[in-house]
Amino acid sequence: MMIRKGGLFLIHGKTRMMVEGTIIAALAMVLSFIPTNIGASFTISLGQIPIVVYALRRGLKPALLASFVWGILHFPLGQVYFLSVPQVLIEYLLAYLFAGFAGLFAYRLHQAIREGRTNQTIHILILASLVSAFTRFFWHFVAGWIFWGQYALWGMSPVIFSLTMNGLSGLATGIVTSIAVVLLYKVMPRLFLVDSSVQLEQKMNG
Repeated sequence: MMIRKGGLFLIHGKTRMMVEGTIIAALAMVLSFIPTNIGASFTISLGQIPIVVYALRRGLKPALLASFVWGILHFPLGQVYFLSVPQVLIEYLLAYLFAGFAGLFAYRLHQAIREGRTNQTIHILILASLVSAFTRFFWHFVAGWIFWGQYALWGMSPVIFSLTMNGLSGLATGIVTSIAVVLLYKVMPRLFLVDSSVQLEQKMNG
């Protein structure tokens, strides 16, 4: 009986996690429509905020799936800038996938929250936000250097222009995401924790 209940419970937990991840990806896509661009090369990606929250709440694998779905959603919504197949694969599949790497810090964050270590919790939130932004924008930098070099402004070399624009975009996105995530933690710390049943499911998946 306990095994059967455990099986039912496990299915419920996985379904809940997938639904939650899909909603988060859709929310990230909606936030991407808010205009934050300055010119064609600088942007602050507000979609990072829900992705980082979900990554820290659920962990690496669910976060990678949600961020990958976020990248995929650009295609049916006509938000893809196409130069070549490799460029699209890097900028919309690989780059967005790496936004989920904030999930690497989930376990440490959960421990810090439960043990009441507020300063460490805030440090982890900031670090996860920056890692998520910079790992994603690293791939935008690669694509900008290789595929968008002909559009470099002010006589800059493609590598310097891409590094400057994507570096600034990644930094700005990381800072804005950090501020938003810390504020969310201050208001709703439980947002970053799953309930005990889902925690048990994660232990079972080990």
